[in-house]
Amino acid sequence: MHASQHRGSRTVLRDQAIGQTDSMKAARRSFWNMPLPGRFAVCSGVIGAIVGLVIGLNVYAPTAWFAAIELGVPSTAAGGIVGLIVSAGGTASRRLKR
Repeated sequence: MHASQHRGSRTVLRDQAIGQTDSMKAARRSFWNMPLPGRFAVCSGVIGAIVGLVIGLNVYAPTAWFAAIELGVPSTAAGGIVGLIVSAGGTASRRLKR
C-alpha cells in the first residue's frame, strides 16, 4: 500500500510522481526491457514524428499528420539500423574482452 493524503475528493499518493499511473510504469518498464536496437528505433521514430509534425505545421497545417508519418517511418528504420550496429559493436567488444 502507498502512503496517501486526502485532498478534497481526491487521494494523492505520496510515493508516486504526479501523473504517473500503473500503465505508464508498465510502458517505461517494457521500454527498458527492450533490446538496444528496439530502443534506438522507438526513440528515433518518436523524434522523427515530432520533427515531421513541426515541419508539417509550418509548411501546410492540414497535411501535418502525413509529414509526421513521412519523417517518422524512415527515422524509425534508421534508428533500428543504428541500434543494430551499436549493439553488435557492444556485443563484439564484450566478447573480445573475454
